[in-house]
Amino acid sequence: MVKKRVTQVDIARATGVSQATVSQVLSNKGLVGIPAETHQRIFEAASALGYAPDVAARSLRTGRTLTIASVIPDITNPFYPEFQHGIQSVTDDHGYDLILYNTGGGAEKERKSLHSLQERRVDGAIVVLFHMGAARLRDLLETGTAIVRLVAKKPDDSEWPLDNLYLNNEAAAHAATTYLAGRGHRLIAFIGGELGPSPERARGYRRALSEAGLQVSQDLMRLGNFTFEGGRQAAHELLALPGSPTAVFAANDLMALGALAALRELSLRAPDDLAVMGFDDLPAASLVSPALTTVTQFSNRLGHRAAEMLFEHLAGVVPNQGRSEEAPFELCIRESA
Repeated sequence: MVKKRVTQVDIARATGVSQATVSQVLSNKGLVGIPAETHQRIFEAASALGYAPDVAARSLRTGRTLTIASVIPDITNPFYPEFQHGIQSVTDDHGYDLILYNTGGGAEKERKSLHSLQERRVDGAIVVLFHMGAARLRDLLETGTAIVRLVAKKPDDSEWPLDNLYLNNEAAAHAATTYLAGRGHRLIAFIGGELGPSPERARGYRRALSEAGLQVSQDLMRLGNFTFEGGRQAAHELLALPGSPTAVFAANDLMALGALAALRELSLRAPDDLAVMGFDDLPAASLVSPALTTVTQFSNRLGHRAAEMLFEHLAGVVPNQGRSEEAPFELCIRESA
């Protein structure tokens, strides 16, 4: 036999107050003048009776699903769980559910994820996309979904009312490479990737070398594809070069940690044999020996701020989307460089 669903009417009967009062207390709206003792009685009755809010009915009533989505390229990259945790701290505070799409950095999975968001009619989405540009977000915008993008550089999509949170990756990479040059290094290598923020970080690396009067050599640039193993292999290749580099800037910490592993395999050590600079400041960066010098971009705070921007739009705090906000970065100087 199917158990009868507990309603607010049942709670009102059990507590001797009106259904309107029960609704106000459970929805946390219009609470002025309702005694604290009444609050407690209502919540205790709701718990004892096994009350669960009817999300579908609430959605029909409010026109909202109380669901936020996050679309990220690689959940195995430690940056993104921290980013996700920052988002969830805000969605939890607002009583929203959070769903996650992991695209693996693939164009087809990005397309399918955006299509799924449209079908689910989520209230908002925080997206990190490598392939789908602003134009591909048109359908989501037209359904009323609020969108915040995390992007690798200041966007120029002024024709689209999108909120953007961006890290100045070129400036951050420029600062990291300039630091290495300032430590006296003249052969500075780069380990990067093909997608995401890597092109901007490579641009900052090249600009810093040029400004320091150093040669930009393609021989010193390797692909590590943002993985530990890719960084390890790239470091082995660089260290095998005649006239090998004395420093390397890796475009993320996973590749930098791979480079440190390569040094250990060759019985070498950072920074004496090769100074190693990373990017992200993952939790592991401060735990390895030598501790990794890196660029910190506050991934948890990035997620938190992206979610705040989303809820500011949902609450009508900002009249229109179209903001672009630069996220901070800092050099975190430790032992490896």
